[in-house]
Amino acid sequence: MTAKAADYAVPADRVDEPRPARTTRSSDYSGLLRQVRDAGLLDRRPRYYVWKGAAVLLALVAGWTAFVLIGESWWQLGTAAFLAAVFAQLAFLGHDAGHRQITGRRNRDYLLGILFGNLAIGVGIGWWTSNHNRHHAHPNTEDADPDVMGVLAHSSLRARTGRGLRRVIFRYQGWLFFPMLLLEGWSLHFSSVRAIVRRDIPRRGLEAATLFAHAAGYLTVVFLVLPPLQAVVFTLVQQGLFGLYMGSTFAPNHKGMEVLPAGDNTDYLRRQVLTARNVRGGFVVDTAFGGLNYQIEHHLFPSMPRPNLRRAQPIVAAYCADLGVPYCETGVLASYAQSIGHLNTVGRSTRTSAVPA
Repeated sequence: MTAKAADYAVPADRVDEPRPARTTRSSDYSGLLRQVRDAGLLDRRPRYYVWKGAAVLLALVAGWTAFVLIGESWWQLGTAAFLAAVFAQLAFLGHDAGHRQITGRRNRDYLLGILFGNLAIGVGIGWWTSNHNRHHAHPNTEDADPDVMGVLAHSSLRARTGRGLRRVIFRYQGWLFFPMLLLEGWSLHFSSVRAIVRRDIPRRGLEAATLFAHAAGYLTVVFLVLPPLQAVVFTLVQQGLFGLYMGSTFAPNHKGMEVLPAGDNTDYLRRQVLTARNVRGGFVVDTAFGGLNYQIEHHLFPSMPRPNLRRAQPIVAAYCADLGVPYCETGVLASYAQSIGHLNTVGRSTRTSAVPA
């Protein structure tokens, strides 16, 4: 019997204890969860997040201080690049808060998400959490994962159903991927506002007020310090590089991994492992990717604090090897090659006859 989509859903307030799909393999995940929990890897890491949050917020203050001190100058494009990287690091902290990795308390982590997301970078934590939890419940699943139903086609079936401009984008999506990421920052802002207008999220008043405060503060500072042309260019560069950075850290996570059909009832452990890819690296890669290079571990244990993902990785890899479950881990360059190669392969399938609607 095919399981309903609801059978896969992970409650937003219980992301650390997902409900396995109703299959005989559900105990496989229970065994891994027991090992990870016994190792203390689901315990909070408050000191890590205190220094990490303080360091990133200090970098934000330093960036805007430098912006004001430099004043009218095209050297501000360097400041734009720096602030784009800082915005991405704040987004990673907002991501962790959305998964309740920081305090483990819904309201406290929500307020931290408001700080790191809405106020600091203009991305609504309410919209993001709702959208991202659906992705976690149904990774790489057609008609269920919002991340594979967007502007790109992840399967040949979907690519062949494209029409008009969408079909053109699908066909050349491998080549267009990185240029399109320059628009990702704007897409995040737009989606945040749209969720408020559509009443898709709770606490709309707080979400709207904090997003407006960010936009007003950002634009006021930029246009007070710089003349109009430089202000516009600064904004386009800073937001474009922010989107490029964010999209580049997301690209290796799932692209080129198994795509599941709508209504798939693969058990929880295999669904999360088979659809995700890890990226090897040390401290630099861990920092640059915000811990998302441990995508398999993050998907298996969404509320696991970021610094514990590295420690969980060998446990998960060994467990998957014992079960005979393929575990994908590769280097940074290879991960991009595989991701873009997959998008190109899918795009070429548009040359075949279209699938009837």
